[in-house]
Amino acid sequence: MARRAFTIDTGKEKIPVEGHAHQNVAVKYLMKRRRSLIFTKDPAKVEKLFADVPQEISIIGANVTKKYRVAWERVGTGEFPGARFTFTLEVVQ
Repeated sequence: MARRAFTIDTGKEKIPVEGHAHQNVAVKYLMKRRRSLIFTKDPAKVEKLFADVPQEISIIGANVTKKYRVAWERVGTGEFPGARFTFTLEVVQ
C-alpha cells in the first residue's frame, strides 16, 4: 500500500503529513503529543501541554475526511492500567 497525503486538522492548526490510513495517521500524531508530555520534566509545562492536547481531530484525505474524538486520561485505567497520558479514539462520523 502506498503512502498518501493527509492533512491533520486539530482545530488550531493544520498539519500536512503522509501515511497509509486515516486512523494510523491520527495515532502517530497523538503518540508524538503523548511522548512530549511524558518526557517533559517541568510540572507547569506538563499542565500547559496537557491542557492543549486536542479533544477532536480530523484527518483529511483526498476524498474522505474522518473525524475522531480523543479521550485523554492522566493515568490509564483501561487496557494499560497505570500508564501515563493514555488516549482512546472514537470515530465521530
